[in-house]
Amino acid sequence: MPKIQELPEKYCVAEREVQYLLFDPDAQLKNTTVLNVSKTYYYLKYNLVPGFFQIQNRRYLGNKYKLTAFISDILSEKCGSFQSLCDIFAGTGVVGNHFNKKNVRIISNDFLYSNYVVLKTFMGIADINLNKLKDKIRLLNSLMPIENNYFSLNFGSTYFTLENARKIGAIREKIEELSVNKDEKLVLLTSLIYAVDKVANTVGHYDAFRKKLDTTNPLVLLMPNIKPENNCDNEVYCEDANQLIRKISSDVLYIDPPYNSRQYCDAYHLLENLSRWEKPNVYGVAKKMDRGHLKSDYCLKSATKAFAELIRYAKCKHILVSYNNTGESKDCRSNARIKDSEIVNILKRKGEVQIFEHNYKAFTTGRSAVDGHTERIFYCKVTE
Repeated sequence: MPKIQELPEKYCVAEREVQYLLFDPDAQLKNTTVLNVSKTYYYLKYNLVPGFFQIQNRRYLGNKYKLTAFISDILSEKCGSFQSLCDIFAGTGVVGNHFNKKNVRIISNDFLYSNYVVLKTFMGIADINLNKLKDKIRLLNSLMPIENNYFSLNFGSTYFTLENARKIGAIREKIEELSVNKDEKLVLLTSLIYAVDKVANTVGHYDAFRKKLDTTNPLVLLMPNIKPENNCDNEVYCEDANQLIRKISSDVLYIDPPYNSRQYCDAYHLLENLSRWEKPNVYGVAKKMDRGHLKSDYCLKSATKAFAELIRYAKCKHILVSYNNTGESKDCRSNARIKDSEIVNILKRKGEVQIFEHNYKAFTTGRSAVDGHTERIFYCKVTE
């Protein structure tokens, strides 16, 4: 029987745990229960209230809105009632928002500031005058700039029409002037982020823009449909997940990290630039700013090590991991960074593990949509 290589003490715990996986890496996976869920889930594709937008009304890679009912069923079966849930790679925040109620404390985190803005708006603001915000959004919509600004000079006639780009830049400047406090600024920024998504000349991200500028609808800001009364005990962070995990605890830990080498800061650089509004120099055809400080270890060869470290320091009763192993793709950037066997082995050092699979054939209201792929949730009941 092969021996596990002994590593020097200078190696961190996570590195030693990853080394452990080299020993019969598939053994734990073969002995793990896989439950196939055949239930059909229904969801509202467009849940619109006139003049408002919902948290899910946004294009975003890996958006889990369609899976919230599947996740909810697993939590009901395996966890029963719970008082707190941490969504530590929150992205759009749809999972945390699904469980955001007065009796549940939501901890939401994302490393991108543009996502933090949205998370804070929907799940972190407990006291705000919504009527005053409506008036300010009406004022922002009335702006009709004719001169260029930082945003239009860099992103006009490519990602947006020149008119929309000028208006986006003018609105962003006006938000700094109109906001009486941080919470107001975050809500107005969220309104702008969602409005920008509706008029962007892209396929849903900003790695590139479409050659033909055919998204010509005018920019219109709406109000976010938020429920401040549910947010009193919530916590919202903009931190590295592996640092945050050492400082928090929750009943349920939901983990939905990046799957492959495609960095989210590359795909959403424009929104990050707009949110921070530091007006950096941009370069290349895609007009990206320096993003070196925003790169995620989960998109690199160090992904397994980072995941092992995250799980080791998790203080919770239940862990749910969404991770799609896309197998071997012709484009190696799309290949999953962490193997199924590695996920299971790491989780099993924390407790009992099951895998829930669902061949996703979701139905929208009035239309059916077949995605043709399997969604998987790795569930761990923590026993350590």
